[in-house]
Amino acid sequence: MTLDRWIASIFLVICLIYGYTSFFAMDASLPPFMQRNPIWPSTFPKVLAGLGIICALLVIVNAKPPPLKEDEIDYRRLGDYKIGQAAALVALMVAYAFALRPIGFVASTVLFLTVSGIVLGERKLHILIPIALVAALFIWFLVDGVLGIFLRPWPWFV
Repeated sequence: MTLDRWIASIFLVICLIYGYTSFFAMDASLPPFMQRNPIWPSTFPKVLAGLGIICALLVIVNAKPPPLKEDEIDYRRLGDYKIGQAAALVALMVAYAFALRPIGFVASTVLFLTVSGIVLGERKLHILIPIALVAALFIWFLVDGVLGIFLRPWPWFV
């Protein structure tokens, strides 16, 4: 079985669990006055689960994969691609999530953007660091100042 069918099979299992939860677990806890409504809180999850199941089944029963174009990924040659960079970026994302509280949003975002830029091949630090700093400050301003959601910008000791 090809990689896309394996992924579709995993996605199908996830959608079946999600659909079971939305059909049975969410509806059982509804108060009596909401049970007469035409649209319940579980309506959108039910639709998502149904569409996900249909899409996964379409991928699984597809008889033959389309021929690869020149710029598409060949799953039989995954070793030829830069898997190390992708794994490093995932590890950096996890480290970023753990660093948000202790060192603050601005410092952790600047570090994440700078290090991930270096991992991806950018070597001009005199350009990379100011852009990361401006981006982190701008996002912090939008979240904290405009949306009004408190986001600790600095480390815990400041």
